[in-house]
Amino acid sequence: MRFGIDLGGTKIEIMALENGGREILRERVATPRADYDATVRAIAGLVQATEAKLAVTGSVGLCIPGAISRKTGLVKNANSTNLIGHPLDRDLAAALARPVRVENDANCFALSEASDGAGIGARVVFGVITGTGVGGGVVVDGQVLTGPHAVAGEWGHNGLPRPTLAEVQQAPACYCGKKGCIETWCSGPALARLYEAHTGGAKALPDIVAAAARGEQASVTALENFYDRLARALSEVVNILDPDIIVMGGGLSNIEALYTELPPRVEHYAFTTEGPTRIVRNKHGDSSGVRGAAWLWSEQEAAAS
Repeated sequence: MRFGIDLGGTKIEIMALENGGREILRERVATPRADYDATVRAIAGLVQATEAKLAVTGSVGLCIPGAISRKTGLVKNANSTNLIGHPLDRDLAAALARPVRVENDANCFALSEASDGAGIGARVVFGVITGTGVGGGVVVDGQVLTGPHAVAGEWGHNGLPRPTLAEVQQAPACYCGKKGCIETWCSGPALARLYEAHTGGAKALPDIVAAAARGEQASVTALENFYDRLARALSEVVNILDPDIIVMGGGLSNIEALYTELPPRVEHYAFTTEGPTRIVRNKHGDSSGVRGAAWLWSEQEAAAS
């Protein structure tokens, strides 16, 4: 049995997977607020309760909104700030008396989609999360690529490629301390700002998309600019990684036009004229993180644990 756990800001979710990736149970509890020790206890308790319910033990994988530093062994780059500076994998392993694998949530998304999702069968999968922020993960031959700094796939904190003079002058500040990161141009809030810049008024993202479909010029213009910036950003991924497939996740992945608008635009900007990179919608949606956490252990490893 493999257990995947998704540690979010408001909830902790566990999923039990049998061989072949079949889900047999899913439970969730509230995430303790700003309390690291209580969070470790809550995760361990959720695993133990699930094992008691199913009368089995299993491997444990955890996805978090951050990463374990390869240098210090401590959590870094987490928007759940109470995790930062703690050896979460070691503390949870001690609480459960077994090894625990912890990985970034974008990496778990990519692994889930590569293992039994929209990217199944592809050798190199780039998983994209576009929502409140912009993240990504890389899977090669079924294995997550992390790198010595645990930042592989973090394309959202590269600068926007081929910026116009206006984009250079207007580059928004990013929470990371730099200006003009892809995240500040290609996230949901960035698209909302584009619309507001054209109209002076706010509109929800689904309404912008619906208005563009009706031909409202401000929405059409905002989306055109958004598609162009997102294509420029993804073209750099293609030039460096040349993935077999790009799987889109996050709230903006629900924009149907992405899958017709992006491929030719990405090919236009990328260093290739041999056909556009495949860009597809995810299969597992919000479940990809917790599923990917379970897939951090192979079926053979789980059976031997």
